[in-house]
Formats: sequence, structure tokens, C-alpha cells
Amino acid sequence: MAETLADFALGKKMVQAGSLQKVGIVGAGTTGQQIIRLVSKAGIDVVFVDISEDRITEIFKSLDRQLEEKINRWGLTPGEKRAMLSRIKGSVDFSILDGCNVVIESIHSKKKGTSLELRKEVFRNIEAAVGENTTIVSNTATLNISDISSVLEKPDRALGLHFILPVDQVNVVEVVRTIKTSDRSFNCISKFMKMVGKDMVQVQESPGNISTRMISPMINEACNILLEGIASVEDIDKTIKHTTGHQTGPFEIADNIGLDKILKWMDNLYNEFGEFRYKPSPLIKRMVRAGMVGRDSGEGFYIYKDGKRMVKKGNIQHLGRIL
Repeated sequence: MAETLADFALGKKMVQAGSLQKVGIVGAGTTGQQIIRLVSKAGIDVVFVDISEDRITEIFKSLDRQLEEKINRWGLTPGEKRAMLSRIKGSVDFSILDGCNVVIESIHSKKKGTSLELRKEVFRNIEAAVGENTTIVSNTATLNISDISSVLEKPDRALGLHFILPVDQVNVVEVVRTIKTSDRSFNCISKFMKMVGKDMVQVQESPGNISTRMISPMINEACNILLEGIASVEDIDKTIKHTTGHQTGPFEIADNIGLDKILKWMDNLYNEFGEFRYKPSPLIKRMVRAGMVGRDSGEGFYIYKDGKRMVKKGNIQHLGRIL
């Protein structure tokens, strides 16, 4: 028999009684794809919904590239990659969500303003497609889950989650329970977090939770230091990492998350609290207008080629072309 160790990897799962067997994702952008990988790696079938067949093809190509990079870094075997991809299915039709234990809304709208109304519409479509015991969650950083779930016939099934990027490196997930959330729904998400190996941090409902309210002012202040010519992008990041023990500096965080998303977070927090520390730096606004949104666009505070981050030479002068 020519079995290899890979044959005994992630593909051969045994379903335990009471375990989560199928998870749905609506919106497979940067965060959605990272959640898909996380769920699939945990041995759970995952289905996703996105806007077009072309987009679905693009998502599968992206997932394939991401997993290939993991193999190249010795973080995955070819057999594990095949098993993970075999668990993933995509569709433009919400009916693919039927039978899911949990459905996660993870859309990213590029339109100005909040995505509240769009997320409400997604929640309506999810509820129409799933069974009465399916838990529906929104991966949101700055919107209240009570507002999003107000359109549900059964708002007790809803919670807020916030997966912090990069999903495979940050072990905590912020979980928001509303006043209407049932114990059954909360216990379902608690079980889900354990299955995907995440530490659940329960927070009271408030825009920004913990992480976004802490990260946003830090990125803003880093931009101020940069614009004042005090230090370079890489030296600011290096200082923060060495003095705080953070894995990434503020500019690395911004590029990983996406400056367009960061800008929307800051706008939402500033509108909610009216505090200057959340008012987005003009540098962030201008970089977003210029399409320099970070890793996904190939350029942000750093340049990205073939998945590798490179420092811009004379970065304040380099950024000067958009100021």
C-alpha cells in the first residue's frame, strides 16, 4: 500500500455527534477568504456566496495561491491543501447555505458611508435560505449587531464576531452578544470558536469593540509622525514592534487590513463618538483615493510583489506624490 502521511491528514475527518458540520460565508473578500481557510483547515465543510461566477472563479484561484504559499513555507502539505479545497464550495445563490450550522456575513462594501443597509439585506437573504436553528453572525468591526439583526424574524439567532487580521495568526476573536441573543446561539458560537482554535473574547456591544478602537488611533498617530518627518515607515513599525512585543507595526497592520477598510472604520468611529483621535489622517484619505490601499493593491505604506513586502526607498518623498 502506497499511503503517505498526507493521506491521513485533514481529508479523513470523523464527524462527532453535536459538532458543527457546515459553515457558510457571505462575502469572500480578504477577510472572508481567511475565514474560509480557517474553517476548512479545522475539518469543517464551508460554502460561500459571492456576487458573480467570475468572482467565484477568482476566489478559488486566490485560495489556491494562498495555500500554495503555505506549502512553500512548510506550513502545509500538498495533501492538506487538496483536502481543504475539497471542503470548499461557492455559489451566487444563497440556497447553498441550506444546512449550515453557522453563517458568517463578511461583506466589504467600497461605497462611502456605512454598510448597515446592505448588511441588513444580506441578513434577510441568509435567514430566508437557512433553517430555524442556524446561527447568523456578522463579522463587523464598527457597526452594532443589534442594528443589523433588527430585520430578522428571529433576532435571537444573531451575534457579532470580529476576526482580526491576519486570521491565521491572531488567536482572539471578539464576540458580541445582543440583549436578544439566545443561549443556544451563543453556545453554538462558543463551540465553533473551539473547533477553529480561537480564544473567544466577549465584549459589550459598542462600535469598534476593543481592537478597532485601539488600532485606529495608533495608525493615525503613526501617520502624524511620518508626515512630520520624524521617522520613516519601517523605523516607526520597528520601534512599535520592539517596544510593545506586537507582531506587526501600525503601517504593516494598515496594509494587511486595507487602508480603504481602515478609512471606513475611522469614519464610522468618528461619526459615532465625535472624538478627534478617530478622525482619519489626510494621508490615509489620499492614499485610498490613489488606490494605494495596501497588500491587496500591491502598494500601500509598503510595496508588495509576489506576496513579499518591500520597503519603499525614501518613503516620505515617495508618498509625497499624493500629498
